Amino acid sequence: MVELRLKYGSKELGLEIPDNNFSASIYPNRVEGAPDPKQEISRAIKAPIQSPKLNKLIKPNSQIVILTDDHTRATPSYLLLPPLLDELNQQCGLEDDNISVIFGCGIHRAVHLSEMEKLVGKEVLEKVEVVNHDCHASDQVYLGKTSFGNEVKINRKVVEADFRISLGTIGYHYFAGYTGGRKAILPGVASYETIKYNHSLLSHPQAKTGNLEGNPIHLDMMEGASPKLGKLDFITNVVMNAENEIVKAFAGNYEAAFLKGTKLVDSIYRKTIEKPSDIVLVSAGGHPKDIDLYQAYKALDNVLNAVKEDGVIILVAECKDGHGHEVFNEWMKNYQSFEEMEEAIGKKFVLGGHKAYFLLKAVEKAPIILVSEMNSKEVKDTFKLIPSRTVEDAIEMAYNKVGRDAKILFVPYGYETLLP
Repeated sequence: MVELRLKYGSKELGLEIPDNNFSASIYPNRVEGAPDPKQEISRAIKAPIQSPKLNKLIKPNSQIVILTDDHTRATPSYLLLPPLLDELNQQCGLEDDNISVIFGCGIHRAVHLSEMEKLVGKEVLEKVEVVNHDCHASDQVYLGKTSFGNEVKINRKVVEADFRISLGTIGYHYFAGYTGGRKAILPGVASYETIKYNHSLLSHPQAKTGNLEGNPIHLDMMEGASPKLGKLDFITNVVMNAENEIVKAFAGNYEAAFLKGTKLVDSIYRKTIEKPSDIVLVSAGGHPKDIDLYQAYKALDNVLNAVKEDGVIILVAECKDGHGHEVFNEWMKNYQSFEEMEEAIGKKFVLGGHKAYFLLKAVEKAPIILVSEMNSKEVKDTFKLIPSRTVEDAIEMAYNKVGRDAKILFVPYGYETLLP
């Protein structure tokens, strides 16, 4: 028997697979975390990529905003912020009252006060102003259009600041190509309509995981963060290993530092397989990657090319917050086939509907069994997935569909691992 371990929320599940059914496990390449994460972050800030140092860019009386990820991302803001604040205080001469941290919530809900301390740390929460971005706020500022025709409106506080710094994690994204960098502005602190327009470009064939070349969503985001529009002045991003340890930090120019980080992501997480499998068993990788179905979908998208045409995918994701997005939920209720969904989203793009579009497209590729805490009727009737409470039951269901001699490919970190 082959013993497997899967992350599920804050727990870890164990599973045994008969030797004759086991094909392979696809793990990210093993890389060590930085021995001292804060020192690594400080190193990157003090040696920026294609950018002057912060003390050459920032005057002591400047108003600074730091944009960081919300509760749906695993970005370790509590590690990133102290070295950055030290640099701003000690090297740039800034007082704490001149610094604000903004959660770039995009279209997600606001970060709760109880979550803020965990995300940024108690000391930071007490030291500087920490606020949420609201994509529906009425006072957002229009900055101009991108070459794609997107009218860029962003958070007034961000626009009125003298200098903008973003924090983030660089990893794969299923239509922007990669997370991190430019995403701090768009979608992070952009208006609902600006985000909606950007995401409406998702049906373009180059808008896919791990691809930036010719990707209109990425290119539109880059313009949104450019000196002409969003003016993202400096980034501090990290790449993390599968154990959520910081491997390396990248700071400096919003484009150059980001692109360097994507190369490291590829070297760790871009994998190849010899041939598709009968059954693909994929875990999103635990909390917060499987906080809801809306987020956990990304793990599913990363393995779609790894399953045979008549195979089965088993997605293991706790989804303690349920589906995670009301529009996503409504669109899944209203459309029964991918063809209907594709026609609807082409006529009227709606944020949240885009995730429904991708999920129904995945269901067209293969039956998907979801191991989660979600209501079984909801999983089946609304989301067109096959519900299961345990991985063992899910494996049995898969055998019943493809045969007991089926080969199983195991992907324990599906949220990060790309099988193109």
